[in-house]
Amino acid sequence: MDSEWIARSGAWWPALLVLLLGWAALHLRAKLRRRRRSRVAKRRARHAVAAERRALPLLQRAGYEVEEIQPRRTFRFLVDGVSEEVELRADLLVRRGRQRLVADVKTGNVAPKISHAPTRRQLLEYRVAYDVDGVLLIDMAEQAIHRIDFA
Repeated sequence: MDSEWIARSGAWWPALLVLLLGWAALHLRAKLRRRRRSRVAKRRARHAVAAERRALPLLQRAGYEVEEIQPRRTFRFLVDGVSEEVELRADLLVRRGRQRLVADVKTGNVAPKISHAPTRRQLLEYRVAYDVDGVLLIDMAEQAIHRIDFA
């Protein structure tokens, strides 16, 4: 079949229909994927907020006073001499005695481990950006508070 025959015979519409149906299927697939990701993100956020609430009495029993929940800080970097700014939001800012610490609440089997690279990098970032005396890693599965110091 050459394109001239398709044009003369009117057989172009099935090809157009196939193209339109293919485009619609791809569009629908992308939309469903976005919706699924959104549901997963919302569920994960609800789970994290609930874990943070459960961490409050755990910290208080251990002698920590909660100063701020979800404290936001702006942190500046120099990238090739140009100032860039990012906003950070930790889970908790706490105090025990004279020491101020930022606390990160983690759930699951992997995230609460200091061997988990993303957790380790996040704690180090918090330590620098919040200018605190140390960081706490709170493992909600184990109901454990770990003080992390970077030598």
